[in-house]
Amino acid sequence: MINSTLYSSPIGEILLASKNNRLIGAWFEGQKYFSPGIDGTVERDDEILLKAQDWLDRYFNCEKPAIGELDLAPEGTDFRCEVWNILREIPYGKTLSYNDIAQKIAQKRGIEKMSAQAVGGAVAHNPISIIIPCHRVVGSDGSLTGYAGGLNRKIFLLKHENPEF
Repeated sequence: MINSTLYSSPIGEILLASKNNRLIGAWFEGQKYFSPGIDGTVERDDEILLKAQDWLDRYFNCEKPAIGELDLAPEGTDFRCEVWNILREIPYGKTLSYNDIAQKIAQKRGIEKMSAQAVGGAVAHNPISIIIPCHRVVGSDGSLTGYAGGLNRKIFLLKHENPEF
């Protein structure tokens, strides 16, 4: 059974979802690639949803909660999960480019190159916004490319983590 609750953030409502007491989703209201089958109704709070709310409270209060504090279970293809694992390693206030991530995957797989565009598709489908920090991925020239939650939210999150951004 999937449990869900709404979290009110400074940049809009976020639907948190869990299954088997593991966080499977954190989607902004109106986000592109919102999970099918989860309609935003509040079913009940469970332990992981309460922990996720606390994590987000601390994040928005300029603390730096660790991703490892939460039991995450994003659902996706092996490739997407591989990309999302790399996203988890990007430190607060830092960014990586889609090409950087593609190079990491190519190196790990022992292949010459990987498509940055394929990486972009995986980043866009990240089901656990903010916590798995897909907002920290930028274009090779540092440009702010798309964000499934909206470019204005991406800018807010990057400036929240690094006011000099």
